[in-house]
Amino acid sequence: IHKPGVGHHPHSLQNPQPIVDFILRAIDYWVDQDMVPVPSVAQIRWQNYERIMFLHFAPNTWTGLEQDDISLPLSRINPDNLNTDQWCQVAKSWGAKIIIFVSKHSGGFCWWQTNTTDYSVKNIPWKNGKGDVLAELSKSCDKYGLDLGVYIYPGDKNLGAGGGGRTKDPAKQESYNKVFRQQLTEVLSKYKPMKEVWFDGSCAINIQDILEKYASDAVIFQGPQANIRWVGNEIGIAPYPNWYTLRSSDLKTGNATALHSDPNGDAYAPVEVDEPFLTSPKMYKWFWAPNTDSLLFSVAGLMNIYYKSVGRGSVLNLNATPDTTGLIPDTHAKLYSSFGKELSRRFDKPIASVSGKGNVLYIDLHKSKTVNCAVIQEDILKGQRVRKFVLEGFSNGHWKAIKEGSSLGSKRLEEFVPIKISKARLRITDAIATPFIQNLALYNVEQSDKKGFNERVENKVVTISGWDKQTFSTDWQNLSIDLTPYLIEKVGQFELKFQYITHDWDFDKLGSGGSGLEFDDWKIEIDDDANPDALKKSGEGIFLINNTQHLSKETTSKIIFKTQIRTRPGKSAGSIDLKMIGLE
Repeated sequence: IHKPGVGHHPHSLQNPQPIVDFILRAIDYWVDQDMVPVPSVAQIRWQNYERIMFLHFAPNTWTGLEQDDISLPLSRINPDNLNTDQWCQVAKSWGAKIIIFVSKHSGGFCWWQTNTTDYSVKNIPWKNGKGDVLAELSKSCDKYGLDLGVYIYPGDKNLGAGGGGRTKDPAKQESYNKVFRQQLTEVLSKYKPMKEVWFDGSCAINIQDILEKYASDAVIFQGPQANIRWVGNEIGIAPYPNWYTLRSSDLKTGNATALHSDPNGDAYAPVEVDEPFLTSPKMYKWFWAPNTDSLLFSVAGLMNIYYKSVGRGSVLNLNATPDTTGLIPDTHAKLYSSFGKELSRRFDKPIASVSGKGNVLYIDLHKSKTVNCAVIQEDILKGQRVRKFVLEGFSNGHWKAIKEGSSLGSKRLEEFVPIKISKARLRITDAIATPFIQNLALYNVEQSDKKGFNERVENKVVTISGWDKQTFSTDWQNLSIDLTPYLIEKVGQFELKFQYITHDWDFDKLGSGGSGLEFDDWKIEIDDDANPDALKKSGEGIFLINNTQHLSKETTSKIIFKTQIRTRPGKSAGSIDLKMIGLE
């Protein structure tokens, strides 16, 4: 560029604007490539699924228990009408694009042909022990154009391995590791390529080499190789805002959830919302059981879940429960179909839609029309960029704010009071790089059914017990709290907080906040087995409990919090409170 007072160089430019434009484009490209975490091909595919059908089928289906107690005689497992084509038809009816099959639940029963255990399909009457449900489902998914994923529990009650695949007897750990590694290799190598691999409750066994060899094109749910995250509850609610990024150090723990989201994180791992189909305010079931149709959602209930999961930028993993015949019951199949039709009725035909790049996007409706819903989608190929936005409508000669929000991601559903507008605009008021909006669509949705839905939101604070000034001394002592009544049949993330009420210790000496108590060697035990993945100290007197096991009242399971505890100099009194978190 020509400088005043310097002789004209043949390559200098009198007009610097083209250079400025080039530099700005180069900066934008650099930001795209190096500053915004972006999804892998597998993650993009997975987020574009939007809807997944989970499929729980195990000896639990015959016993009615959520956890297999290994009591069922294998001679009773004979699903003589099993038809994986029907499973795929049900999945297609509500727009699911992949089925995740529970090939092995916590009891250890395997639905594929394997020599790793006798507790498997080879020892049941169905097809004289020659059947292979995973093989049949793999063929059916090809037939119906569906992808396939697999849930394979790292533990195995029948072989003495608990959460994460840890054996109760440490001397048996190495031999069990070999068993699980072979099982994982079999389900990943003998069938169509798996696009999602589910490790419920993380995986403590080293299986990185197997995943790299056989599942490099899959998303991984939990475990050190995870590239998607659990939402942290089983009630169909994703957080809002919903950020796809987090710190890589949190992701590598194998237990990261939506609570670990950080809009400035360096790792990209979006959230999956898993939800049972049989549910009520007081209970829910992942496996079929007799006389449970009363637990079925209404279509309105399913729509509510859709808005709070997919509509908040997550992927919905909705469960299906074949009965003892091997078929998804007709009442369930009809409800899935009705759900799919309602989704199509609402969202297949927008009033208008547009896409574009930049901080402002316009839609011209050409004449005044009533709208009450908007769908906004980022181009997630370029990562999640939008931090804040305002949706506005042009009405009676003025622009009016309709909705304000933060995260967008793969899909944001915004409902609002019906308004007549002739134009709309989306203004991005904060973004970390140039926004790319894949879709801005307006709708006038008639909500025909608003009844029949009961949310299982249980985040009220419950006081378990407390302490007074005489309870704890300055010497270490053992404390044990039975959490069973509060966590049984409840899966999610909870905060256990020692909240002081009164004290006679000096804040200046102790620092701000706190309970006046000190803790050491804290743990959660489930049936006397320590679960190191289930507990984390997150602050002064605050513990986060990650309860991933659905333990039913029919079992004798116990969930115990244990710690060593003492009071700091001086005395305090307070309460011990528990609440479910992550539902805001």
